[in-house]
Formats: sequence, C-alpha cells, structure tokens
Amino acid sequence: MGLFLSRNLACKFIYPFLFSKKVSKDLFPKQLENMMSLISPRTGRHLQRYDNGCRQVVGCIPYRYKNNGTQDKELEVLVISAQKGHGMQFPKGGWETDESMEQAALRETIEEAGVVGSVESKLGKWYYKSKRQPIMHEGYMFPLLVKKELDNWPEMNTRKRRWMTVDEAKVICPYAWMKEALDELVRRQTQLHSKKDGDMSRL
Repeated sequence: MGLFLSRNLACKFIYPFLFSKKVSKDLFPKQLENMMSLISPRTGRHLQRYDNGCRQVVGCIPYRYKNNGTQDKELEVLVISAQKGHGMQFPKGGWETDESMEQAALRETIEEAGVVGSVESKLGKWYYKSKRQPIMHEGYMFPLLVKKELDNWPEMNTRKRRWMTVDEAKVICPYAWMKEALDELVRRQTQLHSKKDGDMSRL
C-alpha cells in the first residue's frame, strides 16, 4: 500500500513539478532526491494507450554538452542497460491514459535513468515489432537536456547508466528506430548551432 501511495504521489505531484519550466539544477533538495529511490516504477498495463492495436511507447534521449577544451561542445548522450537482454538503450516505456506524452517521457526517464531535465519537441514517430509479443509498437522519442543526475532513482538497482558519444551510442544500441531518433537529434543540433554561428557572424 505504501508503494502504491508513493507511486500515486509521484504521478500527481512530483513528476508534474519536475516537468515545469521552473525547475533548475539547484531546485532539487536531497530529501526529494532520496524520496525518488522509494517510488516504485509503474507496473501493469491497465492504463496503457493503444492506437489501432499498436502499443504507444514514449522515451527520451538524455543529452548534454561536453566541453572538449575548445569553443566546440561535443554532444554526449546517456544510455541505460536493458532489464532483459543485452545492449544499452535510451529510456522508454508505455504512454498511459492519465498523462501527456511529454509527462510520460519524463517519467520513464526519471524511473529508468535517474536524470531530470527539459523535454524538448518530439523527434518523430517510429513503428517497430515487439520482441516478446505479436504486436507492433508506436514509438515516440524526445530530446531531454539533462539538468540534474540523481544519486537515487527508482530503477537504480536494475539499471546501469553511461554517458557516451553519439558514435559510441549508435554502435552499442541494438534498435534501429532509436538510432534514427539519435540521427534526428544530431541533425537538429547541427542546424541549431549553424543558425547561432550565422547570427553571431552578423553582429
């Protein structure tokens, strides 16, 4: 019962607070972080969304910039170990009926990867076959600029997380659709930096 209540507390109060634009790196007290490790991840599929028989799945590509000693900032992404099977992947899970797509993506990222940040605009939609069931999944991925790495998070005992370069992530991730989402993130970042460089040159 305690776990059920803590999960409801997270879904109704903690996760919406974290999704707020007001959250900053410094606005995450240790007590709240410690509470995160006590919140059990959502289980069951009674709230799971389906569209024409396709299970709807959402996730994030958590990223940050690594300053390599020059003015250029190298993009790094965070991958996590799969609970079952091999390889590393990006956090993702079922989109449920009591949350927005962005809230679900942030929730899954907190539960599985233990990072908090800003969910940005959707990278795209992909269809892929379930490995364990005879159904298709409809997957949506979002970029998440990481503001805080938690020391404690719900799946800390079952997941490993690791920062790596884009090229390393594309080698280690076994899912083609996630690699395509990563390519889209890189394309978007390249366009963004090109625009900034152009704006600076006109000053």
